[in-house]
Amino acid sequence: MAWTSASLVQKPFKYDVFLSFRGEDTRKTFVDHLYHALLREGITTYKDDERIEKGERISDQLITSIEDSRFYIIVFSKNYASSSWCLNELVKIMECQKTMVQTAHPIFYDVEPTEVRYQCGAVGEAFAKHVDNEAAWIWRDALKEAAGLAGWELKTTFDGHEAKFIQGIVKYISLKLCSISSSIDGNLVGMETRVKDVVSSLETGSDDVRMIGIKGMGGGGKTTLARAVFDHISILFEGKSFVENVKEVIKGSGLKELQKQLLSDVLNDQSIVIRSVCDGKNRLKNVMGSRKVLIVLDDVDNISQLEALAGNPNWFKQGSRIIITTRDEQVLIAHRVKFIHDVNLLSNEEAISLFSRHAFETTPIKGYEELSRKIVHYAAGLPLTIKVLGSFLCGRNECEWEDAIERLKTIPLKETLEKLELSYNGLENDQKEIFLDVACLLKGEKKKTAIRILESCGFRAQIGLRVLEQKSLITISIDDRLLLHDHIEEMGKNIVRRLHPDDPEKHNRLWVKEEIENIFVNDLVRVKVIVRWKI
Repeated sequence: MAWTSASLVQKPFKYDVFLSFRGEDTRKTFVDHLYHALLREGITTYKDDERIEKGERISDQLITSIEDSRFYIIVFSKNYASSSWCLNELVKIMECQKTMVQTAHPIFYDVEPTEVRYQCGAVGEAFAKHVDNEAAWIWRDALKEAAGLAGWELKTTFDGHEAKFIQGIVKYISLKLCSISSSIDGNLVGMETRVKDVVSSLETGSDDVRMIGIKGMGGGGKTTLARAVFDHISILFEGKSFVENVKEVIKGSGLKELQKQLLSDVLNDQSIVIRSVCDGKNRLKNVMGSRKVLIVLDDVDNISQLEALAGNPNWFKQGSRIIITTRDEQVLIAHRVKFIHDVNLLSNEEAISLFSRHAFETTPIKGYEELSRKIVHYAAGLPLTIKVLGSFLCGRNECEWEDAIERLKTIPLKETLEKLELSYNGLENDQKEIFLDVACLLKGEKKKTAIRILESCGFRAQIGLRVLEQKSLITISIDDRLLLHDHIEEMGKNIVRRLHPDDPEKHNRLWVKEEIENIFVNDLVRVKVIVRWKI
């Protein structure tokens, strides 16, 4: 079968995998190797080594273990069907398989699927002793049903090489479990389609070295998406590393520390010492070229960071994948990253679902539906804001909710603004001025009109607006208008007002009709400002 993954929904299980096998055939050989390979990958596996196969009934403990397992791997060997114990075990597995929650996969070790399906050949000889048993027809049905499931045949897979065969099975199960884990994580609302899109562009089956970028505004879910993708496909690689908060870590520890983390993760060796950034580059080239790796570099904001951590595709072995998250598209362009994903903000339905996870654990409780809609409307699809407000309002009464909503109308959410302002702080001074003009005065204007206004003030508007767009601070609509997310607009206006929140006459930009009227009517100050007055 194909080594692919699919999203599943599960209930809690004690075991990830239950191994069903005929002890005298495979216990000390194939099954032993498969069992330990599963354990090394962290897959909780049940293998009954202690049972004494006497009589026809399997123990209640074994039945419970089957019920408590998520996946079943049935190793069909020549003598499997000779054991009434194995056959009763198989009947129970097929019963659980019908729930659509648990999944069975047959392995045809030294027999063919047709032998199991029709009880012929070696399987027929083994089953012959049960012909007169009253349970024989039940066992026949179970064998036929199991043989029809998607599974693996040793002699036709990897040319019969057991080591590669086992590795393939372990990868398959790991991918399934990763997908299940992601699908039940309440914090991953709306991620399934987004993960699928990124995984599709990674083309993990191809042998090239591929770098992809994930870009978007602060708090928009870039890191969450990258982590979900990383967890989803990391089993396919010989080495892996997820480097979080590159920009912030460099401020405190420097590039050498991140180079050390990459090498330590990939080599699983914490004793590595990096003498200099140049030394780190050389060692990364040597190590990454010898194994297929998956690297995530999260929150990159400068090309020099990429040059030190993932300088060139020829550093890496064929099949490697490097994922870069950033707010600044220009960093990706400068590093010749060809595949760039924009993070889409949450839809209204997804936002309600995510907010409910944090505020109620499930869906909005009675009496809070409209209040929840107001909160989600304020968040405008930004996951960070939704999570913060959901956690803050969890357990609070309706009056406190109303107060919070009223407060948000005049006082922006501090945690969101601080996250967004990191992009603003990375701008040059003239770019900051252009951004503030757009946030306070020019939102919604045609790009040509905005450029004319900004150039009349002495700004290099063409390149300035392009920089703002690349840094995910503004977008250009289909009809060529300047647009900003509500919270980015709010952040810009807050920057202008915060030094003198109660003295608009001291602000260098005015956009509120009443404030403009009051200032000029009362001649409180003579200021040279751009005034955009919508009546």
